[in-house]
Amino acid sequence: MDIQLDMAPCGYFSIADSGIIQSINQTLLTLLGYERNELLGRHIESTMSVTNKLFFHTYFYPYIQLYGHVDEMYFSFRTSDQQDVPVLLNGVRRTRNGESVIDCVVVVMRKRIEHEKDIMNTKTKLQELYQATNEANQELERLHEEYKVKQQALIKVNDQLETMASTDLLTGLKNRRFFQDKMLGSLARFQETQCVFSLLVVDIDHFKHINDTYGHPIGDLVLGNLAGLLQSVSRSTDVVARYGGEEFVIILADCDRQQAVTIAERYRSQVASADWGEYNITVSIGAATVSQEDTEQSLFQKADQALYASKTGGRNRVTHAAEAASNGSKPS
Repeated sequence: MDIQLDMAPCGYFSIADSGIIQSINQTLLTLLGYERNELLGRHIESTMSVTNKLFFHTYFYPYIQLYGHVDEMYFSFRTSDQQDVPVLLNGVRRTRNGESVIDCVVVVMRKRIEHEKDIMNTKTKLQELYQATNEANQELERLHEEYKVKQQALIKVNDQLETMASTDLLTGLKNRRFFQDKMLGSLARFQETQCVFSLLVVDIDHFKHINDTYGHPIGDLVLGNLAGLLQSVSRSTDVVARYGGEEFVIILADCDRQQAVTIAERYRSQVASADWGEYNITVSIGAATVSQEDTEQSLFQKADQALYASKTGGRNRVTHAAEAASNGSKPS
C-alpha cells in the first residue's frame, strides 16, 4: 500500500467476499487501536459488536452483492479497548487479480449527535432481539439459515444473468459485447507488455443463398453448427464470438502474423472438410495482427478489409491484412 493511501485522512480496508481483511490503512488502524498484523487475515466482523455484526451481515453483504456498492451506511466499529466508533461506510465490490474483493472507505461521523438517536434505536432493537427467549433465538437462527439459502440463490441468479448478458442466444458463443470488452483488454495488455495478438473475422460464404433457398431455420441451424465447430477447434486462450449475422470473430492471444495465418487456415480447412449434409458450407477469413498505432476500430477494420480480399479472391480462403487490398466495397 502506498504512503498516500496508508496515511489518507479517512480509513480504508479491503476484504474478500468471505469477509477476511486483505489490506487496511494506518489511519483506520490508529482509529481502532490495532497493529496491522492484528487485523490482517482476520474477519472484518472481529472489529464489531454482536449487534453490529448482525447489522453488517443482514444489510451490508446482501446489498453489495445485489448492487455492487454501498453508500453512506451509518455504522459503528469497535476499538481494541471496546469503544464504539460511529462512522459512514462506503463500499464497492470489484474484481482484482481474478478474485472478487470489496473495497471500503470509512469516515468518522462529525455530526454525531444528529445520528445518535438512529444508531441507538437500531442497536436497542437488535439488542432486544438477541436478549429474547430461546424460542425466539431458535427462530432467528432458522430465519438466518433461510436467508443464507436465498442469498445463495440470488447470487446464482445474478451469475446466470451475467452469463446471459455475455452470450449469443442462437449459437451459445460469446456475444459482440463480450468480444468488444476482450478486445479492449487485449489492446491494453499489448500497450503494457508488447505481447502481440491477432484478430480473425470469419464469414460464411453465400449465406444469403442458404437462407433464401432453405429458409431461415436452416440458416440458424448452420450458424449453430458452425459455432460449435469453431469452438471445438479453438485453443483455450482464444476468444470465439458471434459478431452479428453470419460473421464470427476470434481473438488469438500471443499470436503473430504467421501464427494467425496458420491457425486461420486450420479453422477454414476444418469447416471445408466437415460433413454438412446437403449443404456446401465454406468460410472466408480475414486476419490482422495488432500494431502499436492500432485501436479497437482500426484493428477490426484491417481484419474486415482482409476478409473482403478473401471474398473477392474467390472465397473459402484466408487473407492477412498485410496482404489485403485497401480499397473496394464489401460484397453482399
